[in-house]
Amino acid sequence: MDNKVRYELEFPLNSSPQLLYQYISTPSGLQEWFADNVNSRGEFFTFTWDDVEENARLASKKTGEKVKFKWVDDSKKDTEYYFELRILEDEITKDVSLMVVDFSNEDELDESKLLWENQISDLKHVIGSI
Repeated sequence: MDNKVRYELEFPLNSSPQLLYQYISTPSGLQEWFADNVNSRGEFFTFTWDDVEENARLASKKTGEKVKFKWVDDSKKDTEYYFELRILEDEITKDVSLMVVDFSNEDELDESKLLWENQISDLKHVIGSI
């Protein structure tokens, strides 16, 4: 597997952390903005884009705060790569944002960031945070 670089993106959202959490932690919520189809069986999730399926394991979650999915190989073994969606709420202003942690090949970094921007744009549309 190629060596990938870790990167973080932060997106301000007009949403309550509780509502946002439903869209980042459930198959039905993720399917509305993240992938064409999302299925889960236990801790394993299958994400489908067009005709491409990727499998991940829900590695950790903290209700109302974050989810972390580890990509798995064909034998359901964890790879070293993951993506994490973390809800941040400013203590004083109560502004909410979504922190995305992901990995990309260095030569595809700009494309990967653009893809997240498009997906978060879809998420904003779904939750009415435009």
